[in-house]
Amino acid sequence: MIAKPAVQREHAWWTPRLREPVVAAAALRLLLLSAALVLSGTGVIASGDTASYLEPGRNLLLQARFITGALPEIDRTPGYPLFLALFSLTGPATAALAQVLLSAFTVLLVWRLARAVFAEERVALLAAWLFAFEPISIIYSVRLLPETLFLALLVLSLERMAVFLRDRSLWVLAQAGLGLAAATFVRPVSYYLPAALALGLFVVLARVPSLPPQRQRPVAGDPGLRWKAPAVLLLSVLPWLAAWQLRNQIETGFGGFSSIVARNLYFYQAAEVEARVQHRPFIEVQSGLGYPDEQSYRMRHPEQTGWNQARRVAFMRSEAARVLRAHPGTSLKVQLEGSAMVAFTPCAAELLRLLGVYPADGPQRVLNEGPLRSAIRLEQAHPWAAALMAALEVVLLGLYLLAARGALCGCARRDVMLLLLGVSLYFLAVSGGAQAVGRYRLPVMPIVCLFAAAGLPRRDA
Repeated sequence: MIAKPAVQREHAWWTPRLREPVVAAAALRLLLLSAALVLSGTGVIASGDTASYLEPGRNLLLQARFITGALPEIDRTPGYPLFLALFSLTGPATAALAQVLLSAFTVLLVWRLARAVFAEERVALLAAWLFAFEPISIIYSVRLLPETLFLALLVLSLERMAVFLRDRSLWVLAQAGLGLAAATFVRPVSYYLPAALALGLFVVLARVPSLPPQRQRPVAGDPGLRWKAPAVLLLSVLPWLAAWQLRNQIETGFGGFSSIVARNLYFYQAAEVEARVQHRPFIEVQSGLGYPDEQSYRMRHPEQTGWNQARRVAFMRSEAARVLRAHPGTSLKVQLEGSAMVAFTPCAAELLRLLGVYPADGPQRVLNEGPLRSAIRLEQAHPWAAALMAALEVVLLGLYLLAARGALCGCARRDVMLLLLGVSLYFLAVSGGAQAVGRYRLPVMPIVCLFAAAGLPRRDA
């Protein structure tokens, strides 16, 4: 019997050696879910945002209408609400279990992505192991929030795009676009990513790829690929996003993809800027704008009682823009501080909340208090909690250092490395601001893990 060539084996979706990291990932996440349910009950796996996904999702599932109350839902997009509604029919714990399994499956996707980037089984398996133990992916796999579903679709899309850059197959690139469109329906944060990736593809394909000598592979040439590839990517993403915007326009008069962007700008970014300029507490300013619910908003803005959704969203966007334009320096500072918090917050507080042991007097808002002051206060009052946060911070910084070493080792194909670094910077940039939290870093962590795997010392070194 003739053995299959190595090139064909590269396209396998499984290897027996992948069983251990996948099983370890599932076991760790199941252990945390079980501990959270036993120690804190089902309420802890939900968050303040969970209900805002569940209601429109159930209405879509049962009534074929994506509504909240009696109004069309325009804050949330239907991806995660439908997922949550389907898997929570028998209870929230079932939805959390589905996310745990999806997070374990993402370990396989990270392995696939690493193989496409490095074409080396050792690095791919190490990347899978690192992501299996990555703290933030473990923590948020049991929280009923869209991060886990979004990450699986994003990594699948990135893996397909990396394979396209290797094999130059436009069908594979179309698959990447469909995955990215699906991810955007889960979290609108990737709305602008297709345009950025299309521009990156044009720039990369206009040049001859630079590959390490030992991994040169013949690729069929196509002089028009630098035009075809961006077009295929955009055509596989934009029609789906445009269709949803058309739905919003027809039903509400709001022509955007999600109104959550305007709400965040108004209730978080503009509120934070005004709080700093006026030297007032952020919560006080935010409450003055009508946060956190509809009743509070109507009390603060009685003149908007008869306004429709589109007019209210337009008001929030224009008011936020006015504040940010009036204080550009403060606005930029808030944005950059938020990006830094996304990049370096260890998310230990979320782990402690899941286990029901987070101190009631612990820091609630690091962006306002400052990381140093928050850490000092926590260390003085609760040294055990501070020790856990410090340990997770050391793990995060260690991953970053290894990832930097792996990115500089010259093992990765340059075009794919630039793609992944660009995607990482995109998410850190758009996730900053006053609404920034550590879980927004999750889309970056698979990329960090695969470069960290390449940065680990080799036995033969």
